[in-house]
Amino acid sequence: MTRKMFGTDGIRGLANTYPMTPEVALKVGMAAGRIFTRGDHRHRVVIGKDTRLSGYMIESALVAGFTSVGMDVFQFGPLPTPAVAMLTRSLRADLGVMISASHNAFHDNGIKLFGPDGQKLSDDREAEIERLAHNGLDEGLAPATQIGRARRIDDAQARYIEFVKRTFPKQLRLDGLRIVVDCAHGAAYRVAPSVLWELGADVIAVGVEPNGTNINLDCGSTSPDMMIAKVRETRADFGIALDGDADRVLMCDEKGRVIDGDQILALIARAWSREGTLKGGGVVGTVMSNIALERYLGGLNLKLSRASVGDRYVIEKMREGDFNVGGEQSGHIIFSDFSTTGDGLVAALQVLAVVAEEGRPASEAAHVFDPAPQILENVRFRDGTPLADEKVKARIKDCETRLNGSGRVLVRKSGTEPVIRVMGEGEDLKLVREVVSDIVAAIRQATV
Repeated sequence: MTRKMFGTDGIRGLANTYPMTPEVALKVGMAAGRIFTRGDHRHRVVIGKDTRLSGYMIESALVAGFTSVGMDVFQFGPLPTPAVAMLTRSLRADLGVMISASHNAFHDNGIKLFGPDGQKLSDDREAEIERLAHNGLDEGLAPATQIGRARRIDDAQARYIEFVKRTFPKQLRLDGLRIVVDCAHGAAYRVAPSVLWELGADVIAVGVEPNGTNINLDCGSTSPDMMIAKVRETRADFGIALDGDADRVLMCDEKGRVIDGDQILALIARAWSREGTLKGGGVVGTVMSNIALERYLGGLNLKLSRASVGDRYVIEKMREGDFNVGGEQSGHIIFSDFSTTGDGLVAALQVLAVVAEEGRPASEAAHVFDPAPQILENVRFRDGTPLADEKVKARIKDCETRLNGSGRVLVRKSGTEPVIRVMGEGEDLKLVREVVSDIVAAIRQATV
């Protein structure tokens, strides 16, 4: 069966348009509830969400679906994706659900599903849910006496705050550090400032006034300019920018220089290898990771293992090689010692721990290599498969020839948005720009 609902990160799309409709959410709740009902115990599912207007609509439909097949529902309200994964395990739930479209604009929404181990579901399990949602809902409804109950968990945020704080070294505090945190008007708008303040920082919080439509709007990890401007304005020591569901993060030093996922991986690899806590002999990155990261790690006798783009593929590669650090250039960082998924706040604290331990400004401590020039452009398209166009394929091959081994190009379709991502990398910035521009032009012609 061809998957129509699930993509590379759960279900995602324009709210109130297939597949992000109440009907689909209802069917997903019923199907997933049936599949994860095993044994005679009272089965439970936990549900968190970010701050999108459509979250209420999707949540209500999911609750109806789960309770109709006899599952009890625990509702958290606004809470980061990694918190939902953690609480799925902590509350011994059979299933966890996060309602979010991550870094997308407010008009999109999504559904991410976690198994009882806090891990995102496999492709096979998602396909099973989709198959049942389309074909198998006539049976399986709970008797009237066994319909599930729904209840709010009021202390979910406090539980997550304590969990995150425990990942920070006990002997360290953030006293004396002025930190800007941009919560993107999203899921972490309450918990992130609280964590930093409780660890001793002087916190300047922005992006903490969600209204349902301003999530990720000119703020957060996809628009770090707000963080950078606030750091410079307030003469802060550090900046943190989370995305809408707080599973990814970008940071900046006191000068406003961005610290991306590649720099985070390098910094943590260096620090943890010195401490003897780094596993796997290196870290996991992706095909997008900068070549300079690989060279830097090689100088430390560490390796960079590359996975396909997407946190689930990074996690798979981490399991295969027994790595405990992995992530994406975009700031999706996974520390398997602490969490089963990317956690922007935990990642920020690990970087801050190194800065605090070394007692140096972030501009000295958190920039450990100079990245090779890299250009990334997104090309939006409506229909079809532009990468299958013969002219596009010929243009890509021609550009690879022009780079002549001095760089590389990577062209791929996004798994979460209708865009083609074109990345070029190499020592000659002018040439990299030219080849990216040429490929983008060819794709645009193919989509006319």
